[in-house]
Parts: sequence; C-alpha cells; structure tokens
Amino acid sequence: MSLNNLTDLAFTSALEQARLIKDRQVTPLELTELYLSRIEQYNSRLGCFYYVAKESAIADAQQKTAQLAQTIDTDYLPTFFGVPIGIKDLKSVANMPITYGIPALKDQVAKYDEGVVAKIRQAGFIILGKTATSQLGSFPYTEPEGFAPTRNPWNLDYTPGGSSGGSSSAVAAGLCSIALGGDAGGSIRGPAACCGLVGIKPSRGRISFAPVGDRLSGLGTHGVVTRTVADAAAFLDIASGYMTGDPYWLSQPETPFLAATKQPLPALKIGFITSLLPVGEPAPECQQSVASIVEQLGSMGHQTIPQAIDLSPLIEPFKIVWASAVAASGIPAEALSPMNQWVLTQSGTAGEYVQAVTQMQLIARQLVSIFAQIDVLIAPTYMHPTIKIGDWANLEPEKTFQRIVNWILPCPPFNVTGQPVINIPHGFDRNGIPIGVQLVGKPNSEATIIALATQLEQVQSWSQLRPNAFALK
Repeated sequence: MSLNNLTDLAFTSALEQARLIKDRQVTPLELTELYLSRIEQYNSRLGCFYYVAKESAIADAQQKTAQLAQTIDTDYLPTFFGVPIGIKDLKSVANMPITYGIPALKDQVAKYDEGVVAKIRQAGFIILGKTATSQLGSFPYTEPEGFAPTRNPWNLDYTPGGSSGGSSSAVAAGLCSIALGGDAGGSIRGPAACCGLVGIKPSRGRISFAPVGDRLSGLGTHGVVTRTVADAAAFLDIASGYMTGDPYWLSQPETPFLAATKQPLPALKIGFITSLLPVGEPAPECQQSVASIVEQLGSMGHQTIPQAIDLSPLIEPFKIVWASAVAASGIPAEALSPMNQWVLTQSGTAGEYVQAVTQMQLIARQLVSIFAQIDVLIAPTYMHPTIKIGDWANLEPEKTFQRIVNWILPCPPFNVTGQPVINIPHGFDRNGIPIGVQLVGKPNSEATIIALATQLEQVQSWSQLRPNAFALK
C-alpha cells in the first residue's frame, strides 16, 4: 500500500492503521483529519453520521500525536492507538448527543460513557461521532422520520440495513475503518451483509452493558462492523469482560480472540440451512451464497450436513419482547413513528411478557441442542437482498412487520440462544449490492467462528471490496 494514496489509507483495516501509526508512517492526527475530510465530503450523500465530533476528535488526535512523538517503544501503546471509530447513536458517549433516532431528542446530550465506550477509549480509539440508527433500533432499515435516510454506498437508492445502518454505511464508504453497533435481532449482521462487511455478534455476556441493565432478556449485545475478521477479533479482546453487577457474564478466554485468526483449524462438522420455516427458501441469490460457502468448506476438508429448522413458534414471543423494549424506553407514543406506535400496542401485559420470555428460553434449548451434532451452522443472513429506501414506508404496520419477519428471519434465533455469530460477505445481488452469510458457533465459541471466518477470508479477499463511488483515487 502506498501512503501517498489517501483513499487506500481510508480503506485500510483498523489493525493495519494502528500498525502504521506505531511504525510512525502516519500520525493519529493525519488519519483523523482524513476521515473528517471524507465525512465532510460524503456524509450529506450517505446520512451515516448523525453527529460529527470534529473538535473533540481533533483534540484527542493532537494529544495522541504528541504522545506518539514522545514514545520510545510504541509496542506498549494500546491496541488501537490513534485509530478513529464511529459509535452507533443508541450508545451513550459523554458530552455527545444521543437521539435514538427520535427527532424530539436531537438536543439530548449524554452525561456518561457506557462501559464499552470507556473500553474503546482505553484501547486508544479516537471517537469521530455518532452513527445513524433506526428509531430506538427497532427496524432493519435506517430511515427514521425527522432524519435523512441512511444510504447504502454500493447503491444509494437502497438501504444499508438496520439498525446499525449508519455504522455499516460509514465503514463501507471509507468514512472510518471500524464502527460500534448493537444486535438484538440482527442489527449488526444485517447491515454488515448489506454493505459487504464483517459483522460480529458475540456471545451473551461477552461485552458488558454497564452501567445500565438489560431490557431485552439477554437478546441484545454490543458488537462491531469491520473490514476484516482480525479487526473484529481484536475488538472483542479489548471490549470483553465482566463489569460489576452484570446480569450475564463469561470468563475471559485463555488465549486472545485475535490469536484464533492465526491458529489452524481441525476438520469441523458444519451444518447448513437451505430453508427456514415458516418462510421457506431464501431468494436465489442468498441461497446460492450459502451453497457456495458450503462447497468451499467441503473442499477445505470440513464435513457439511444439511439441517432443517422451524422457527414458527419463535415469532410471536419475540414480537412481544421486542415490543416491550419499545414500551420500556419510556418515550411517549406521540414522539414515536407510526410504526413504533403500532409496536407499542403489541407489548401485552407483564404476564404475557414473562410467558414470552419463558417460551423463548424453551425454543433456545431446542436450537442449541442442534449443536450437539455440529460445530458451526451456516445460514443466510437475510432471506432476500436489501430493499430500496422507502419501499415499505406506506404499508400498514402489520404488513411491514410481516415483511420484516420474512426478511430477517435467520437472525433473531441466535439472539434468543445467545450464541456467537459472524456475518461474512459472499456474493452480490442483481443490483451490485453485497449479500452476507452467517457463521453460527456453539455458545461461548467465538474462537471457532473467528478461525473459520479467517480461513474463508484468506481465499476470498472480501476486505478489498470497495464501492466505486467512494473509492476513487
């Protein structure tokens, strides 16, 4: 890579950027100014950043550049020292706006850093600003009323998915190399799939929600969208860990997750899905992506085994818990979009909520039992390619809900089980927009899916994918 080419630098992985900084080939200030320049140039077309923290980012970059100049042994600097990052606007960053995609909250400023944000700072990142989200993170498209819709860099007429649509759009367009998201029903994996990126949803309890609690009965987790599997693994290494009072937690792994990207894999038993009831088969492009990955894995020596899964019993209890989270936000109905107002009406009573959680836990036991016979499950990330912006804007809420189910069905089951999942890019639809495939691991087995994803990455080179309109040199 030539450092004379700033576009190449913008599309370089976060770990490689950190290495370039530690090798003194680029400074944190130069990298931050590059991304702020690209945000100024492109964000009006993409709508991926709701808030740009220009002054604080520059100040932090200047301080880190001065620190770099005074550091003799840069190996002791934090993992991501000087690397800029975007933060999804459902996450609290002290002294920055937090709108949740609600126009009435545009002037609301967060008073504290979430635990994961504190760890991001400790890892040396520079926060560029807040990335766009669907309202309250409720939907798999990012076009909340009162905000410009977030667009897919591969085709601006289409959505980048949601609810971490801003984070994925920003990374795909080279406005940052890594961005924080959240996933309670596919909100990292879906946008990563739509934008040709790696997106990881770690195991339940891997990353703390401190200092707040959990409103979703364990469905949600923090995670990231990145260009490479190694970036996602290294992020888990810096973000993981118990914080006082967490309702769920996992012990730290014996070896770092980044080490899993360098370790050879034994032959695995890999299940794969070609149909999901009650929806049926995914669209041909999504079906082909799964088939191609399965064929590739077979050629690598892994055993591939077809699986049949019926998710019909999951839809209603998941809807109740999802709706209850909107109700628990405390946002008055009149401040919400018509779709979220309808979602509120689906939340039911406290007793119905408890029953829904119990039913989901029973379904989770059945789903996890599949992994007694396999090591990893391959599934489409979404059931069909991404949709145009505004495609569902004029539908009745019930019809919108059914279309959401028919699109994202492969994602929520693994929020229910709490298993780790990674989206990898594989293929394009007829409009030139990326398609993704999920690698689902056993509980607490991020290392396995990271190693397997790395094995596939080495032969497919998806980290080199760039949407032409934002990659001109």
